[in-house]
Amino acid sequence: MNIAICHYSCPPVVGGVEIIVGQQANLLKRDHHNVKVLAGKGGQFSPYIETEINPMLSSTNIHINELHEQLKRTGDLEIIEPDIRKMVEFLDSSLRLSDILIAHNILTMPYNLPLTYAIHRFAAKGNIKVISWNHDSPYFYEDYPDYINQGPWLILKEKNPNICYVCISESRKSYFGRLYGSNHDLDVIPNGIFPSDFFQLGPTTIRLINDEGLFDADLIIIQPSRLHPRKNIELSIKVIKAIKEKGINAVLLLTGAHDPHERSFIEYYSKLKNLSTQERVADNIIFITEYISKNQHHLSVDRNILKDLYLISDILFMPSTQEGFGIPLLEAGILKLPIVCSNIPPFREICNGDACIFDLKDTPEEIADKVIDLSKSHVLSMYKKAIREYNWDLIYQKRFLPLLKTLTMSVKNSR
Repeated sequence: MNIAICHYSCPPVVGGVEIIVGQQANLLKRDHHNVKVLAGKGGQFSPYIETEINPMLSSTNIHINELHEQLKRTGDLEIIEPDIRKMVEFLDSSLRLSDILIAHNILTMPYNLPLTYAIHRFAAKGNIKVISWNHDSPYFYEDYPDYINQGPWLILKEKNPNICYVCISESRKSYFGRLYGSNHDLDVIPNGIFPSDFFQLGPTTIRLINDEGLFDADLIIIQPSRLHPRKNIELSIKVIKAIKEKGINAVLLLTGAHDPHERSFIEYYSKLKNLSTQERVADNIIFITEYISKNQHHLSVDRNILKDLYLISDILFMPSTQEGFGIPLLEAGILKLPIVCSNIPPFREICNGDACIFDLKDTPEEIADKVIDLSKSHVLSMYKKAIREYNWDLIYQKRFLPLLKTLTMSVKNSR
């Protein structure tokens, strides 16, 4: 698709909506759409995204602000009519190859009224589909200026049947519904985050996340242990099975390697593989050191990748039968990762009540209940909500892209 995004300004101008404009542009470009950004201020914030800066679109344009002052005094729409026509001509020229125009806040905020009217008129032509991405409105606040309750400013309250409306939250949808007289045909697509960028994850980890759909999992459990019988990985596999049987999609990341020169280790590794198959959780167990991506990249675990895996995990699971110490507990502590571990002396000494401890005589089902209970903490619940509900990549696939496809189809059918 050919998609244009328009706002008063774009990055590197700093602002909340400007951040969203940049994120959406990069998101769409990454999915191989042709993306163009139109703005009144800003610059070429990405070498891969076409950016057109036209001062007429700015909210701080001196000429536009002078027109606003005249409008406040007279309420005469004819004052801005020449500028509306110029902006419509600009949109016609700049967007002649576009399928969709996404206008952020322009139809709801009083910062460039000629541009507001121009986009309404442009949408009426029906050449491309226009989305009004509604972040805010002055009418939601008690101290809004009186002048926007009269004359030409009332267009900020109008819902145009030629325009698709997106609100950034359910609460905003209810506000806009009252403003427009109905919340019918108001879609909700929330703002999001890019966890990979926020965590500064490496490209190898990102490949693993994408290939395995890790951010779709209900629980990511990490066990950074060598594949050795003392690490009790059989119990980890059985606990994953018990969690799965409770209707929870859990993934176990096993980061440790087996020694290819030691026969007993090779046998133990084979035993674990066979057990995960027998317990029907082979798809829930990822042996990181044998992982080969869909692009045939082999993942070799180093300290940076291990840190990445800690960051994306929900729980550190350590069921060891014997240990001399327990460095992973300290690593998890530094990263504020909740810990579930066996009740052995070194773990008790290190955690001293700051971990969820189980007895090695507990059944896998009992341990699974402890893991699930810990995962329901407020901190982890908010983390999972951010990862699963406000991850831009998932928002895009589940909400944004279906809307774009529907609108593109409606434009093609009308031509």
